[in-house]
Amino acid sequence: MSVLVGFNTRLVVQGMSGSAGAFHAKQMVEYGTNVVAGVVPGKGGTKVAGLEQIPMYDTMVEAVKLRGANASVVYVPPPFAADTILEAAAAGIQLVVAITEGIPVRDMVRVKYVLDRDYPDVVLIGPNCPGVITPGQCKIGIMPGYIHKPGGVGVVSRSGTLTYEIVHQLTALGLGQSTAIGIGGDPVKGTDFIDTLKWFNEDPGTSSIFMIGEIGGDSEERAAQFVKDHVKKPVGAFIGGQTAPPGKRMGHAGAIISGGKGAASDKIAALKAAGIAVAPTPAEMGTTLAKLLA
Repeated sequence: MSVLVGFNTRLVVQGMSGSAGAFHAKQMVEYGTNVVAGVVPGKGGTKVAGLEQIPMYDTMVEAVKLRGANASVVYVPPPFAADTILEAAAAGIQLVVAITEGIPVRDMVRVKYVLDRDYPDVVLIGPNCPGVITPGQCKIGIMPGYIHKPGGVGVVSRSGTLTYEIVHQLTALGLGQSTAIGIGGDPVKGTDFIDTLKWFNEDPGTSSIFMIGEIGGDSEERAAQFVKDHVKKPVGAFIGGQTAPPGKRMGHAGAIISGGKGAASDKIAALKAAGIAVAPTPAEMGTTLAKLLA
């Protein structure tokens, strides 16, 4: 079993003619993802080198109607990404994965408002995220597919790089993954920890969970409370940015300690209080979960 993506995913790549879109579309096809269409306004009917078998359309409506697309991935420059996300939702796409980094916060506030108001069933992953992968079935995004292995660990992370690190460690330890989800590190995004924890908790194919948070905001504290109240499966975690000084942004736009809130120590304390096994360093993420499962 898995969450969000699998063999039934029919993916459209928004921005497939761009360098990033074309490169990663090829990687996704090679992994086995069912990429059924590309969409770039004004380039309908054209071909992308190396992806000639995938039809290109001007609009998402065409991709959904003619190719049965049910998921999209966004490789569109920041100024146009918000409208691209909303176009996908309006066309009937149920899962939108926004890889684009640098979308203005004001644009994402508008996206969140419209999705909540008009398209409450649409799942948005990102923006500024590595994507989603169900190993052996479907890869949507920029993650290296070869490090993943099918199994029972559900992975959710604010950090793209640490997503790859925990997956690599788990695979080396013989612990495969049900689905790995990079939710992104922007202050305004679609899916957050509690959404993914709920999915993993309800998924019979997920036997344990590992979550990676970082400084800034209170998502991890709220997730810890959700785990304490609702999750019956073993949960491990790591918090990045433990040495960050207050007021300094570390990496992601949302990774900043401000107003006396968002410190790593507060998050770690909340996680431990909820019975979650917290890895002390990035190098010990995999072994922390392995010890918990043993």
